[in-house]
Amino acid sequence: MSLLDDFIVRAVLAGLGLVLAAAPLGCFVVWRRMAYFGDATAHAALLGVALALAFNISIFAGVLSIALIMAVTVSALSGRGFAMDTILGVMAHSSLAFGLVAVSFVPGVRVDLMAYLFGDILAVGRSDLLVIWLGAALVVGLLYWRWSALLTATLNPDLAYASGISPKREQMILSLALALVVAVAIKVVGTLLIAAMLLIPAASARTFSRTPERMAAIAMVIGVLSVLGGIQSAFTFDTPTGPTIVCVAALLFVAANLVRLLRAQVK
Repeated sequence: MSLLDDFIVRAVLAGLGLVLAAAPLGCFVVWRRMAYFGDATAHAALLGVALALAFNISIFAGVLSIALIMAVTVSALSGRGFAMDTILGVMAHSSLAFGLVAVSFVPGVRVDLMAYLFGDILAVGRSDLLVIWLGAALVVGLLYWRWSALLTATLNPDLAYASGISPKREQMILSLALALVVAVAIKVVGTLLIAAMLLIPAASARTFSRTPERMAAIAMVIGVLSVLGGIQSAFTFDTPTGPTIVCVAALLFVAANLVRLLRAQVK
């Protein structure tokens, strides 16, 4: 019997693959205040599910294509006089609604919407694991390759221009990475919780970080603890696994901020 025959092992490996990519990317989401951007891209993923079912292609391909379209559209609209919080709000909620309606029109297919909305990590198969880890490797490789340029464009766009770095190009690279994370995460935590796994570990890591690299590393550790604690808690309390992982991440965020407050009082 192979180790991968155990669905718990597959679930843990899927969660670890997700946080490996989501944690460092989430740091840029936090630094750039792109929370709503992540929501809009994640919610659009359900349209990708409907597209994949309608044309009988892989869910990953459908979700990735729609996530890329959404990410590129939002990036193109940014900085052109639009109120981005309003635009992103409209796109996030309307794309989710259109996705739900579109799925209901797919003929001859019964869809478990809860699995796509909140994830079904316990149902991850070997092929899903391959997709998740390949996607995570692409995201990590992309961030490693562009780390310095992305960081410069995030912290000081004027310095980036002076150094020959295009902030717009780096924004598009981040959009590509975000679309990849959404595509690999839909099986693990679902469209409604993807943004949470991007934001919460990174936000928790800020308390303990003095450098960007340290923040990314600590965010990964917090993400790993969230996955392991969430899966264990889901089995202990018989709760949905995806939401439980996010709940553990949220508790770690609270604990991190309590530590920050205690430090401030001691000083």
